[in-house]
Formats: sequence, structure tokens, C-alpha cells
Amino acid sequence: MNLALDLSLQFGTFPGAAPHKAVLTASRARRWIGIALKAPAQIAVRIVGAEEGRALNRQYRGKDYATNVLTFEYGHAPVVAADLVLCAPVVEREAREQGKTLEEHYAHLLVHGALHAQGYDHERDERQALEMEALEVLLMGALGYADPY
Repeated sequence: MNLALDLSLQFGTFPGAAPHKAVLTASRARRWIGIALKAPAQIAVRIVGAEEGRALNRQYRGKDYATNVLTFEYGHAPVVAADLVLCAPVVEREAREQGKTLEEHYAHLLVHGALHAQGYDHERDERQALEMEALEVLLMGALGYADPY
């Protein structure tokens, strides 16, 4: 399904940003997020360094470390509205540790974040966690990527 997506892609200032900018283009982000949407959306994606990622995770989740993706969901009907913040150094480290390319990991995290933006919650609901994981595997396959898990 091809739903309207109003996308803003932003990069913070951080060391080593060039490979992230090369991999995470607006057209790729639009494709990866778009495949996971069930409704039109307005989504901002911001790629940040470790310092900003840690500060945001501490401020909004009370966790004093940088995490791979933070989803700020503002509503999902009739339009999905959200900010997705991805921490580039964490994404890069996880991709290396998991034997994935940076592209594959960004694709997965944007699909994952788009599902969160639509109300999926794998941390509080075991049934939804299983549903979300199965959906991510299906969507990643449709994008031509391997099972992210």
C-alpha cells in the first residue's frame, strides 16, 4: 500500500556522520518507513551522536545511556505523527556486532520505529511483542532483507 508520508530527515552534528548520511537517504527512509505504515503519516527522523542520544534517553525514559532508536508518538489516527531519533554510534556498533550492514540495520530500526509510532509496544505486552517481531520479519523480507532477528 502506498500511503502519503510527509518525511523530514535530519542529521545532528557528530563525528563520523558521513557514512550514515550516505546510507540513510530520504528515498530509502521513505521506502523503509512507508512499508510499515497503515495510515498516512508525518514523521521526522533525526540521526544523532552519542551525547544527544544519551541526553534524550535520560530525559524521556530515565535511562542514562544512548539507545538505538527512540520513538516519540504523538498520534496514530487519522494520521500517524511521530519523531524517530536514531543514535548513529549505537546503530553502527549493533550492526557490526550482529553481522549486518549499516543499511540493513537502519532499515530494520526505521520499520521498528514506524510500528512503535502506530502504537505497537513490545516492552509492555508479550503478545504484541511477538506480533511486532513477526511483522518486522515479514516487512524486512518484503524489502529484500534477511530476518533481522
